[in-house]
Amino acid sequence: MAMNIVASYKTWRKFRETYNELSRLNNRELADLGIHRGEIERVAKQAVGY
Repeated sequence: MAMNIVASYKTWRKFRETYNELSRLNNRELADLGIHRGEIERVAKQAVGY
């Protein structure tokens, strides 16, 4: 049980880190990556396996 909580927390932290990093990019930088601003949450979730 404790390992599940730890794993969930680490996954959530990685999601937040990815989400925040992508959010800091401007629209041009996101476009260079093929991402629209509205897709940031989906891309961050995919990156961590949600």
